[in-house]
Order: sequence, then C-alpha cells, then structure tokens
Amino acid sequence: MPQRKKGKKQVKAVQPKRKPREGSLVLGQRNVLLLVAGIVVVLIGYLLLGRGSMSAAPLLIVIGYCVMIPLSIILWTKRSDDKQQSKPGE
Repeated sequence: MPQRKKGKKQVKAVQPKRKPREGSLVLGQRNVLLLVAGIVVVLIGYLLLGRGSMSAAPLLIVIGYCVMIPLSIILWTKRSDDKQQSKPGE
C-alpha cells in the first residue's frame, strides 16, 4: 500500500471585522426604506383583513413578511463611510 504524504494545510488570514461607528446605522438607507415599506404593506394587509378582504389582505401580508422584510435584511448596501474607508492609499 502506498503511503500518503501529509501536506500542510494552508491557513487563510482572518481579517478583523470593522465595527460600525458609534451612532451610525448598521443598515443602509435603501435597507431601512425597504424595511419600512414592508412594515407598511403588512399593516395595510392586516387592516384589509379586518375589513373582510379575503383575497388582497393575505397576499399583502405574505409579500410583506416573506419578500420585503427579508430583502431589507439580506440586501447589502455600502454606506458612504464604508466607501471612504475602503479607498486604497488613504
């Protein structure tokens, strides 16, 4: 049986995570607007549901909870201070 050579594993350097500045939002403006729009859509859906709408209300609630709110969290937007920090040579 041939013997296996034990190779050294390459270790990638771990870069420290940047901490957001104190008083700054973690989410970008687009994310916050999408989150607020999702909450408004969900609220409109519940209002319509309370008035007896059985077609538009569930659709709005599902769109708000399953599409708009998760997208506002998942989508990544670079903030202006992130762009300034990532410029090389500064």
